[in-house]
Amino acid sequence: MAQPALSTTIDFALPPILHNAQGQVRTVGVEIEFVGPSAEKTVQALQEALGGRLVEEDPHAFALKESAIGDLTVELDSRILHPGKQAGTQRGVLPKIAALFGFAASYLVPCELVTAPTPIDRLQDLGRILTILRNLGARGTQDAPFYAFGLHFNPEIPRQDAATVAAFMKSFALLNPWLRREASPDATRSFLGFADPFPVKYVRRIAAPDYWPEIPAFIDDYLAFNPTRNRDLDLLPLLHHFDAERVRAVLPNEKINGRPTFHYRLPDARVSDPGWSIAPDWNRWVCVERLAADRERLDAVGAAFLSFEGEDKSWADVMEQIVRS
Repeated sequence: MAQPALSTTIDFALPPILHNAQGQVRTVGVEIEFVGPSAEKTVQALQEALGGRLVEEDPHAFALKESAIGDLTVELDSRILHPGKQAGTQRGVLPKIAALFGFAASYLVPCELVTAPTPIDRLQDLGRILTILRNLGARGTQDAPFYAFGLHFNPEIPRQDAATVAAFMKSFALLNPWLRREASPDATRSFLGFADPFPVKYVRRIAAPDYWPEIPAFIDDYLAFNPTRNRDLDLLPLLHHFDAERVRAVLPNEKINGRPTFHYRLPDARVSDPGWSIAPDWNRWVCVERLAADRERLDAVGAAFLSFEGEDKSWADVMEQIVRS
């Protein structure tokens, strides 16, 4: 008698704080990078499967409005190919050149699919996107060894206050050696310079149980150690949302769009793998939220880190025990 096939479906964990301060279910935006089908072909397939209204923003950037799983955008992931989105750009020669260059670059530059903010309790709906991409022949990390493809989460901050920002930053920094090990960054990503971890001096500063600054001091500390977007957890959009002038004083020309979300950057999008799901990476993010929500435990872990003298891989073992307990 044949044995039933094992289910490969992985449930999406819910964070300890599901609703924002207004009582609404928190949202998360998801970004997935891939190569293969063009942005236009991809958005047409999405529209066929999910319905909605297709909008062409330029020859290499498209939006799908009011689909069955909300709004989506698909575009080649390069600013120079979308001059119409840059302030002060006029219609004319430059957009035409960008369009022509984009058709050539489409063989080299990944596409980026970005969802609108999606209620956290509906993340499972986004699994339909991966099926559509696979059916189109989209390729990811395991198929293109000389490219770097990412998966990004943009979860809404549950409370817009200093204590919440500090708690999440502490939790993420303490868990990061374990997170990076579990995510198993592709060797190509390391070669191409995937996001650097937070400097040890910064982690030791924020890990202290008495480190609970107000927003201005937190921003100043963050920018002193991290004047860059090149971090696994990029806080610049969130900090820009809180105090744009303070952030711009240090980073006047950096591309930053302020929003009340974290920006969690992961190095691996295996879109052609039928067994790949975004759920495991999301569930590890929920581990960050759980530790952040437990002030007593968070302070204890921070104190333990300050007295720890081993290597990152050994600290990752410690954090794995914390997560599993």
